[in-house]
Amino acid sequence: MTSQSAPTTVLLDVAAGVATITLNRPEAMNSLDNATKVQLLGALREVADDSAVRCVVITGSGRAFCTGQDLKEHVSLLESGGSDALFTTVDEHYNPIVTAIAEMDKPVVAAVNGVAAGAGASIAMACDLRVVAEGAGFNLAFAGVALSCDTGASIHLPQLVGRAKAMELLYFPRTVPAQEALELGLATAVVPVEDFETEIDALAARLAAGPTVAFGAMRRSVAFAAHHGFAEALAFESEQMTRTGSTHDHRAAVEAFVAKQRPQYEGR
Repeated sequence: MTSQSAPTTVLLDVAAGVATITLNRPEAMNSLDNATKVQLLGALREVADDSAVRCVVITGSGRAFCTGQDLKEHVSLLESGGSDALFTTVDEHYNPIVTAIAEMDKPVVAAVNGVAAGAGASIAMACDLRVVAEGAGFNLAFAGVALSCDTGASIHLPQLVGRAKAMELLYFPRTVPAQEALELGLATAVVPVEDFETEIDALAARLAAGPTVAFGAMRRSVAFAAHHGFAEALAFESEQMTRTGSTHDHRAAVEAFVAKQRPQYEGR
């Protein structure tokens, strides 16, 4: 996933069907320099293609989830005349990262252990569920550095909180604390710090034991419906029903229902 000379700033652990991707730059609040963006994209593509992975968790090490673009690297590029890299990184890194999250056929959970700011907030919003530790929060920090939003924020933020609130949060960046994030719809759940890892493990295990193909079809159907007309969305739903109806898990679930037993899913 990275060359021998480069530090490992993204950790990947796969166990019991759950892939945990951990941003590992705690000294930099898990901000995203180019090396980290490359490693993160590689990890996301790896778990997307791994049939043994049935749920993905994205989290951060230390005090932060992810504070977005590494501004120290950003300033260095500005001062060295490398401004082209500042703008190509959206197409080369940020867009592929959020696309990898959005398009994989398995559930993705953001374990927001600390502040999620800028592109870090965007990454969390691209996930299906956001479990937030008490004391953590979200900050749409782009306007604070006179930049537009990226990494899918213009898509996912209005979907979660509505257009009016999205514009407010973008125009006037502030850290939205965990409880307010829950009320707005940015957070799925807020968990005490001491229970955070246990709650994440239980949720990930539950998703990994579920009907993976059906979960993937649900993700695709919801995303498709957000950007297409009614008739097209219904047609896509029909395609996904046909697809999931031919799976082993569907047959197993029906047989278990008839036998009044709990189905055992294999993710296929």
